[in-house]
Amino acid sequence: MVKAAYIHIPFCEHICHYCDFNKVFLKGQPVDEYLDALEEEIRLTLEKHPAEPLHSIFVGGGTPTSLSEKQLQQLLFSIKKYLPLEQGAEFTFEANPGDLSDEKFRVLFEGGVNRLSFGVQTFDNQLLKAIGRTHRAKDVLTSIEKAKKVGFENISVDLIYSLPNQTLDGFKETLQTALSLDIQHYSGYSLIIEPKTVFYNQMRKGKLPVPGEDAEAEMYSLLMEQMQLAGFQQYEISNFAIPGYESKHNLTYWNNEEYYGFGAGSHSYVAGERIANHGPLKKYMDPIWNGTLPSHNIHKVENNEKWEEEMFLGLRKIEGISVDHFIQKFGVDPLSLFKEEIDSLQSRDLIILQDDKIALTKKGRFLGNEVFQSFIGVI
Repeated sequence: MVKAAYIHIPFCEHICHYCDFNKVFLKGQPVDEYLDALEEEIRLTLEKHPAEPLHSIFVGGGTPTSLSEKQLQQLLFSIKKYLPLEQGAEFTFEANPGDLSDEKFRVLFEGGVNRLSFGVQTFDNQLLKAIGRTHRAKDVLTSIEKAKKVGFENISVDLIYSLPNQTLDGFKETLQTALSLDIQHYSGYSLIIEPKTVFYNQMRKGKLPVPGEDAEAEMYSLLMEQMQLAGFQQYEISNFAIPGYESKHNLTYWNNEEYYGFGAGSHSYVAGERIANHGPLKKYMDPIWNGTLPSHNIHKVENNEKWEEEMFLGLRKIEGISVDHFIQKFGVDPLSLFKEEIDSLQSRDLIILQDDKIALTKKGRFLGNEVFQSFIGVI
């Protein structure tokens, strides 16, 4: 049963040096036509896969808040028209600090949005400039103040560490500022250099002075330590929350549950199929106006893939995977299916078996990708 929806707004007023998401410069784009197509895609999808009341909607990008007030109202109207939310559901919008006028905050809040996720990355103004961000530290403080004033009580901030020329002391200062904001949730990710980005081209030329693996591990350790000291519970490798404010939407992914994905370049997991939409705007919109869905790849997930996905997604959660839940969900025992992999990872102190749970150890959190890859393509 589908309980979540992701909606992609691919427009940005500026492209950051590290970003490889599906996005285009806002200026000169057919934004209104895209929003019409998006509503039609939602309608066509729900004809095929009717919606139960959802526990979460996440609007990401790109930069959703680059839309005008009128366009935001149109988008929110389309969502309300077709996507029912259950009582207490989470409705998140990604936002850039400094992007939102008082009016935009009001439009979002009155349109039912109850959670904001700000792409802050760092509070070091020199670093913000170096990574291609247009906001500055003061914009974050102003935006969060405005959000609270309008009535938002569930606010998240994204941070990135291991940035070019970033030091451990510099990251500690960013964490101290972040933790002074009186908000409910933080995500902290190490910089990943993706192909087709400005940083990738700089790296190939030997002109990207990243801190290195040891410094990255120190920053991650500092992140976990500071969050714990401030009362934030680490519930996933990169995510920390005041208990009760964990991201319902992201937990949908880590629990390996099904979700709708709407918009150019978005992905869905519905009726046992993983579906990828066309990314370029014209390729995305043309099929919709011809009455068909804009998918370019549909993959039926076989049982062995479901089992593997349950392991490498579920192990991202600090509580790990419930063996009983796995057996109830799939009718097979993960301790038998993955005996060799589990034994090997246990012997290296990367995972632990405790009561009903298989979970990462503290050491395993630092080598998470290595652990996850152990479960891919083994059955």
